[in-house]
Amino acid sequence: MHRQILNILKRRATVALLSFSLFAGLTANGLTVKEEVMVNPTKAGGVYYAYPGPADSLAVAPDGYEAFYVSHYGRHGSRYLISDDDYLRVIRHFQAADSIGVLTPLGKDVLRRLELVWAEADGRGGELTPLGARQHKEIARRMYESYPTAFPDSAEITARSTQVIRCAHSMMAFCEGLKEMNPALNIPKESSKRWMSHLCWWTPQAAEWNSERGPWKKMYDDFEKGNINPSRLSRSLFTSTEELPLSSEEMMWGLYWVAVDMQNMETPAGFFDIFTPEELYSLWRVNNLSFYMHNSSFPMSEGLIVANARNLLDNIILTADEYIAGQKAGATLRFGHDGNITPLAALMKLDGFCGEESDPEKVEEAWANFKVTPMASNMQAIFFRPVDGEGEILVKFMMNEHDVELPIPSVTPHFYKWSSAREFLKSQADDATAVIVRSQQ
Repeated sequence: MHRQILNILKRRATVALLSFSLFAGLTANGLTVKEEVMVNPTKAGGVYYAYPGPADSLAVAPDGYEAFYVSHYGRHGSRYLISDDDYLRVIRHFQAADSIGVLTPLGKDVLRRLELVWAEADGRGGELTPLGARQHKEIARRMYESYPTAFPDSAEITARSTQVIRCAHSMMAFCEGLKEMNPALNIPKESSKRWMSHLCWWTPQAAEWNSERGPWKKMYDDFEKGNINPSRLSRSLFTSTEELPLSSEEMMWGLYWVAVDMQNMETPAGFFDIFTPEELYSLWRVNNLSFYMHNSSFPMSEGLIVANARNLLDNIILTADEYIAGQKAGATLRFGHDGNITPLAALMKLDGFCGEESDPEKVEEAWANFKVTPMASNMQAIFFRPVDGEGEILVKFMMNEHDVELPIPSVTPHFYKWSSAREFLKSQADDATAVIVRSQQ
């Protein structure tokens, strides 16, 4: 039944095209995804794309309704590369080349830039950058400004993060942003193992799928081989590569990660100029395929990866029911990772965030990581109740502060009866349970 509804709604010509949606490879501004990446190389960062900001306007609740509860899940904000070694491997490669005199003038300049980057990044691998903290403070402020009736002085708010420090720091910045808007708010904060079963939960079977033994591996390797050619870049940087520690492919990927993460740092240096637009696009599309295979609705996984969000979706439903039954106002704030919010958006079937495509050449037409999971990406479910106490509870959903649709009938554009949305989301969680059970047999 739900699949039939989805197919019907996808054919509706009245569905609004948001700038974050993908339809037949075209974005709302008329560019293909390839053109988007080549016009704006920061998008080549994929999940390193710095949070782009909210929509210009949001759907307004029907007359007589006011917001009373926000259910949230947010990825940590902008961060440094995941470990210091991600910088050092590249820097040492260039230092080795310099020591034996095989750096070109451009190569020497790149080494100089890398040393500038290291001055900021040294000892901070995997941690939140100052920009990451600012992103969460700004999202919190906009949440308060958009839905002030959910945040009275007496609001019941909880804030919980995974045990990873960048997530805890994101949570702290977010709560600080809310407190700046209303100092009377009481926001207990916790980063502990206790909540990991829904904030960051993966099945052993999903972990096995993502291992180097996974059935995705050959398809990915063939795609990478067909798209990555480091020869031009290597010639521009080195007069010889015979005695250097990294292969040309490893060097290219290492520089790519440094280059795309500069948008998340404070150091005024950049590396996009050393790549051609086609090279950046090719690196991104390989990166995009990899992230899609490992974190979203890639058909070959048969729902196994998306099912990792079951516990999180169950928690979203449970806490919403508790706030509604208790007639409470407030928010449930959750902080985790790209590997959690990405399958959540797909499991919820949020429009534009659950594309399915088996052909590696066409994946970007259905799904693009910089649209789904930039730094500080977030899902918000905003609940509204009638001021006079008469009528249904309504809910709308946002991804990255853009209104998005569920594949069920709405009351008005973007607004759904919670009873209907709950039924649909519960069926999605139940389907995920069935997938998990099958994987264990």
